[in-house]
This record gives sequence, C-alpha cells and structure tokens, in this order.
Amino acid sequence: MAVQKVVCKRCVMDTSDPEIDFDSKGICNHCNNWDTNLSRFYKPAGGETELNKIVEKIKRESRKNKYDAIIGLSGGIDSSYLAYVMSKKFGLRLLAVHVDGGWNSEASVFNIEKITRELNIDLFTHVVNWQSMKKLQLAYLKSGIANQDVPQDHAFFVALYRYAVRNKIKYVLNGSNLATEGILPKSWGYRAMDSKSLKSIFKKHGKGKLFDYPTVGFLRYYFYYRIVKGMKVIKPLNFIPYNKKEALRELIVQLGYKEYGGKHHESRFTKWFQTYYLVKKFGFDKRLAHLSSMINSGLISREEALSELKEQSFKQNEIVTDSKFIAKKLDINLEQLNEFINVPNRSFKDYKSNDFLYRFYFNYIKK
Repeated sequence: MAVQKVVCKRCVMDTSDPEIDFDSKGICNHCNNWDTNLSRFYKPAGGETELNKIVEKIKRESRKNKYDAIIGLSGGIDSSYLAYVMSKKFGLRLLAVHVDGGWNSEASVFNIEKITRELNIDLFTHVVNWQSMKKLQLAYLKSGIANQDVPQDHAFFVALYRYAVRNKIKYVLNGSNLATEGILPKSWGYRAMDSKSLKSIFKKHGKGKLFDYPTVGFLRYYFYYRIVKGMKVIKPLNFIPYNKKEALRELIVQLGYKEYGGKHHESRFTKWFQTYYLVKKFGFDKRLAHLSSMINSGLISREEALSELKEQSFKQNEIVTDSKFIAKKLDINLEQLNEFINVPNRSFKDYKSNDFLYRFYFNYIKK
C-alpha cells in the first residue's frame, strides 16, 4: 500500500524529500530556511541600486581589460536573460562561454547564436571530447545516484573558470537565482564540483580513461580561483524583479529568442533526466522545488502550483522520442537505457568524495 505523502502547508514540497521536516504549523524546513536565511539575499525591490554599485565597481576594476565579466551561456532562459540585461541595460562588456557536452537542443544552439550576435558579445565554445563524455555519462547511469547532470555541469564550470583566467577576468556572472531555484533539497542530488566523487564513480563503473575531459579539485576551485586569482561570482538576477514568463516574452520580442520547453530543457539529456529518470527511479519531481521557490518569492500562488502539478511531469510521446535519441547517442539500445532505472538506488555516500571538506569549508564561511 502506497504511503500518503505529507505536503507543506505553505509551499508544495513533500516527503519525497527524505530529509524534509515540518514545524508545529505544518510549514516545512525549506520555507523556514527561506525566511531566516535566503530572503535577505533576494532583493527584487530596491536591489537594482545595489546592483548598479556592483556594476560600477566591475567597470572600474576592469577598465584596462577587454572584458568586464564572463558569463556561461547555455541557451536557457536564465543565462540568456542575464546576458541580455547585463549587456543591453547595464552596459557590461561580456565574454560568453558555452560548453558543448553533446546534448544541446536545436533551440539552445539557435538561441546562443542569436543572443551573441544581436548583443555583439564575443563567444567561446568549448566542445567536450564526446567519447569521454559518453563513457562518463554511462558510468553515472550505472552508479545509481540521483544527480545525472554532473558530467555536463562539472565540465561547464571548469571551462568557464579556465577561460576567465586566460582572459584575466575576475568577475563571473551567474544566472542562478532564488526566485526559481531558492529551494532545492540536498537529498535530491550531490554537488557537481566534487572531482573526487566524479573520479570515484568513473573508476567503479567506467571503462578506459577520460581524455580531454576537464576536471578541477577542491583546492583549485575554492582557493586558487577565488583567493589567488581573486575571482568573484555575482548573481544579478537576485537584485532585480525576475519573472521567468516575462523574461521569456522580452527575449522573444527583443532578440527573437526561441522557446524550448521546461526548466533546463535546453539540454536533451537534462530534460530526460529531470522529467523522467528522477521521477521514475527516485520519485523526485524537481517541479516541486522550482514551484516552491516561486511561491516563496511571490511569483505564483500555492493554488497555481498545485494545479500545475496535476499534469504529468513528462509527455509520453516526447519521452519515447528523447529516450531513443539518448540511447542512440550513448551507443546502447532502448532496453539498456531503461534498465538503468532499475539499478539499485545509491547515494554519493556510496562513493569516495570530498564532502567533509565541502561541509567544513561552508560552515567556516557561515561563521
């Protein structure tokens, strides 16, 4: 008999997050964390004044360089709107970096070309060795862990920082935002930048060696880049009113942007992994986190979120098409791809990692 899920009375997070807890009023720890911690970093009203000061500082410190800041461009709404706002409205000279991990949708490629051309932004595209990406992606599927986007995400950030250092850029503009991503359960996936975890999974489940796949260790990522090189990560979308639907309309009107579907669906693999794999294998529906973030940021009501969740996370015909595409790209058959969903569920804790170092570092930063 299926166990009835308990749902937060304020947002839509439920007990599919194994680490969720509720206070005496039925409000979950994610909402309480929003109130006590996250809300002070979310400044849609009045934050533009502070952002202007940050922009002026960036321009002042970068006046002798060719670029003011670097931005990772995926073709998704967040990074595209960030490029548009910071280039068009704030006048920053941007260098855009796109990492092609082999999973780009046609819409994402179109959007990247359109945005950089219309805004006159220089673009570097780093193409990850597909044979290495394929081997790593298969190893992750065999591993049975939740976060299957690590092979893409790790390569993305490593390439971004390397191009920043190469071009003497100290400011990294990041499109992540509290409005739609403030709530994301830690139990639903492990951090992408732990190279020890990545190498442990590949050693256990991979074959051969990874050639030309960029990795970065803890010390280099958090100390060399951020302390020795003095790089700073800025998240401008937290300083302005960011409504994703309105941002999409503006991108379409101003730049001829092409809509691609749900959150992070600019990647064919991410679409399959988030809407199908996670739901079928772990019972994790990432829409819960995104919608709960939007409830707490005031973008939608709880009733609107509940109404949206009545729809299935994936469309059967699209998943069949996407599954066939992914299986073919990975040189396996459809049955083998589906079998990965039946692999025993595992945690990152089943593999070696630098989790202790990360927790120590972030606790130190908090103090």
